[in-house]
Amino acid sequence: MALAETEQLTKMMCGAALSRAVCTLGELGISDHIEAGVPQPVESLARLTNTHERSLYRLLRFTASYGVFLEVEDRKFDHTPLSAALRSDAAGTFRPAAQMFHHIFAAWDGLDHSVRTGESGCVKVYGEPLFDYIGHHLDLAPIFDAGMTAFHGHETAAMLDAYDFTGITTLADIGGGNGTLLAAVLGRYPQLRGILFDLGHVVGRARSGMQALGLDQRCSVIEGNFFESVPAGADAYLMRHIIHDWTDEQSIRILSNCRKVIPAHGRVLLVEFAVAGGNQASLGKDADMIMMAFPGGMERTEAEYQDLFEQSGFRLSKLTRTKSAVSVVEGRPAP
Repeated sequence: MALAETEQLTKMMCGAALSRAVCTLGELGISDHIEAGVPQPVESLARLTNTHERSLYRLLRFTASYGVFLEVEDRKFDHTPLSAALRSDAAGTFRPAAQMFHHIFAAWDGLDHSVRTGESGCVKVYGEPLFDYIGHHLDLAPIFDAGMTAFHGHETAAMLDAYDFTGITTLADIGGGNGTLLAAVLGRYPQLRGILFDLGHVVGRARSGMQALGLDQRCSVIEGNFFESVPAGADAYLMRHIIHDWTDEQSIRILSNCRKVIPAHGRVLLVEFAVAGGNQASLGKDADMIMMAFPGGMERTEAEYQDLFEQSGFRLSKLTRTKSAVSVVEGRPAP
């Protein structure tokens, strides 16, 4: 085997170190202790974060080689755009995403189990599905909420710019989490009313969020389980990164519950990655590995969404690409 191939494979196998390192940086809050243009010595950063100075230096040197921080002189570090995005006060800060993965990182150890069995790696590692684990560890719930907002918040404006919600009277956000997505849609469309639907340990946080934004008069917050039913009364049912969490059978159950209550003129909107064929790298293919190891779901192709729709009483009517990596997959009730 040629040297180039062995070195490339070695680099790939060390990729886990890069992922873990970025999560560690986010958890420690290293970026918060550096102002852009004012390089900080590693001994100061170690003191401020209560870390081992030599080990922290090695971590920063390693991540700087991938563009996260910049070593401007011996053992002093300044920001790059990537490290600045990990500051807590950055617009759309990505630090909560790194913190979220820091707290559930062990689920990656179940990837081998997932490939061998088709089961969630999280169940292998934690003994229960991801969302059950979070529900049983309520200290993780706000971390998970903030992490999901950080991961997917940048998609919201791209979705609103690409997809026209005109003609919808009431929009139900199924599995809507803390309500940030629905709040953004209601903000863009002042005549629209909303329904936010999620589990009991989630909706309490959503109610307070809607009240804080002054949207509680336009939005109902309803507790429930989308595997059992979804609320009637909407003419569009929105799910962002919900279907990708689940198997085909579970996804069909969720969509079938939507089909039971949706009016004939209604639509279901899935905001998801639409995985392309071929060998080109993509965020959707990366995310598919997360889905396999963590919740046990999958990212799908356009044809696979069409198949899910057909098995749950819908037809795929339109796929709208956005400036982000996600698309809006629209389904209409089949005759």
